[in-house]
Amino acid sequence: MLLPLIAFGLVGCTSVRVTPLAKTEAINRICIQKNDAVKVSDLLPVVQQRLTYHHIQSVVFNGERPDNCPYIMNYTARRTWDVVPYLSSAEFSINRDGVIIASAEFHLRAGGGLSLMKWRGTDYKINPVIDRLVGASD
Repeated sequence: MLLPLIAFGLVGCTSVRVTPLAKTEAINRICIQKNDAVKVSDLLPVVQQRLTYHHIQSVVFNGERPDNCPYIMNYTARRTWDVVPYLSSAEFSINRDGVIIASAEFHLRAGGGLSLMKWRGTDYKINPVIDRLVGASD
């Protein structure tokens, strides 16, 4: 009886929901509004590297949106503690001229439970989310 319960704790702990960019949106540059409340120190570098992988240049800004930047990414993320801190949830939205055109959510259910995957790096968790967000199939 205990074995199925343990097995359940090791799988099915991640929820990812994505509304990808439409294929008609040809983004080659996006501005990311820095969220100082996010304490996951490597989140922005991971997101920027993954956008670069998809040939999308990114610029991080605080305050007012830079000129000639119709696409804005907003994000939030949380970390949870279990011996050490780890990324437990993140949300991203992309808007064009103030209208949300794509969004994504990553969430470890129950903080990741007993799964050892909860301690995997930010890139392991976020790269597939960004891939789906920008509509990439590779």
